[in-house]
Amino acid sequence: MNRKFTIVWLGVLLLTAGSQAMAAERKLKVHGIFRSNMVLQRDKPIAIWGWAPSGTNVKVSFGKLTATGKSAGEKGRWEVLFKAQAANAQGQTITVQTGDQIIKMDNIVIGDIWVMNGQSNMAFALKAVYQAPFEASMAHLPLMRHIRINSYAESEHVETDLADKDLNGKDTNKNWKVVTPETALDMGAIGFFFGSRIQRSLQIPIGIIDNSRGGASMESLVPRHKFKEHPRAAEYLKWVEKRQAEFDWDAALQKPIEKWAKTVADQRKKGIAEDMLPPKPTRENLRSWSVPGRSPSDAASCYNGMFGVFKGLNIKGVAFHQGYNNAMMNTSCKPKFYRILMKLMVDGWREDFNDPKLPVAVIGFCAGGRAQTRLNFEQTGFSTAAYIREAQRLGLADVKDPEYTAFIPSCDQKIPQLHTRKKKELGLRAARWALKTVYGKEDISWESAKLLSAVVEGDKMLLTFDKAVFPDDMGSEIEGFSIAGKSGTYYLAGAVAKSVKDKAQRNKQILVSSPLVKAPASVRYAWARSPMGNLKVEGKPWQPLHNFRTDKLDFTPEVKHSDPDGRTKNNEAIKTMKTQAAEALQKRLKGDADRQ
Repeated sequence: MNRKFTIVWLGVLLLTAGSQAMAAERKLKVHGIFRSNMVLQRDKPIAIWGWAPSGTNVKVSFGKLTATGKSAGEKGRWEVLFKAQAANAQGQTITVQTGDQIIKMDNIVIGDIWVMNGQSNMAFALKAVYQAPFEASMAHLPLMRHIRINSYAESEHVETDLADKDLNGKDTNKNWKVVTPETALDMGAIGFFFGSRIQRSLQIPIGIIDNSRGGASMESLVPRHKFKEHPRAAEYLKWVEKRQAEFDWDAALQKPIEKWAKTVADQRKKGIAEDMLPPKPTRENLRSWSVPGRSPSDAASCYNGMFGVFKGLNIKGVAFHQGYNNAMMNTSCKPKFYRILMKLMVDGWREDFNDPKLPVAVIGFCAGGRAQTRLNFEQTGFSTAAYIREAQRLGLADVKDPEYTAFIPSCDQKIPQLHTRKKKELGLRAARWALKTVYGKEDISWESAKLLSAVVEGDKMLLTFDKAVFPDDMGSEIEGFSIAGKSGTYYLAGAVAKSVKDKAQRNKQILVSSPLVKAPASVRYAWARSPMGNLKVEGKPWQPLHNFRTDKLDFTPEVKHSDPDGRTKNNEAIKTMKTQAAEALQKRLKGDADRQ
């Protein structure tokens, strides 16, 4: 090719590319959360925002209302605000316009938006749980809408927008979905059961945003600015930032690029079109558990790209379900730190979404794996999961807002899998809480119980609760208690309701004892990964009593993230605790055999 022609041709390409880039910069854009079929939050101001060339007037029409905003700053952000409106099931249109550029979104309704946040057990789809075909067959819910924010949208930066690739999985339809028997199957199961019951009860539009991330640790779900508000959290954040600064990108990209090159070569041989080939791994698009700050295990990463990314959208409340990644028997289990993070997370949500009373339901860490029985009771009673459930409940209590927050136990729904298929019960419990406490439907029952006192009575411990607690079938023996003396070694305990004449006080007191503990000092209840424990508040099946303990023993393997010897210390401590639990089991089983 002639050199002069080549230079001219390259110049044309550069001009074309430059023109395309400038055109992209000039393009009118609305934030990615705003799409057809969506629900906007009722009774709160409605903000709609996006980007346009700086200094541009942007006209937004919403139904019969019109507002104008002006883009400003380097990125040309604009925003309009409409006054609060009541629930409205009539589909309306939002039109955004500047010059000859128009964005139109149809079938917009006004109701309540609930966010489903957490990790994979929250994201777990309806199609994978019990009763899915039965429930989906009834999902003719034109006033219920759903959108999913994809995993891998997490980021080390506080993101400001959602791209199409971040929404609704691989489905080419990136709009909010009207819930039908077909679309319901892809919803997170807990969100479906929760939202469908709320919608049917209230008869208003309900929007569900599912932004749970499989494998997310608690650290990744807390707004980044909150870490600086607690000394231990601030220390952890410095450790993350240090790892980010020292990260070797070249080494991290080497294997992904090699794999990409092989994949591209193979696909080209098969005739795959160039525009269908996967993009080359770069710093910007590399997704890996090992990328500091971007990993779903690191500070704020999932919040940055999956929750805080739509900050500014008013919402009704949040349901949260997480725990597994923080309950594994390695250096990830840090109950004291988890309790700190729980409060920081809820406080951060309320700050970022401008609602100091934002309703929050924390669905406790689910049960799974090996079930606790009489034959393995003490051994399974050494449980990291139990400590994390306690940290969830206590951390939420630290928010000091029982009127608008709730801890909802789930560990009675046992199944020997990582992802339990019993999601319906959890969604319905959360719906009961919301309908009674958030929406004021007093005829719907949802209650929890508090342990008021634990005192020694001879060789027994007497527990007193503020409400009656007993098995829902009324015929079973009380299960799930363990008891210890000053040694701190816990044994399977018997438990009976104390006999009282006053009907109002029946089943509010329980006596706990064991022939192996003559001088009791403390008790524990439902203290296992998949625990025994059959007490229900007022005997109602949907109101399980949460796990608890009366001792103050620390989880001794808890180490800091930054401790280079943390894993070794953790393994040694856990080995000792496992040995003690196994010895306690054998001692109790031998005693049982001797007494027979």
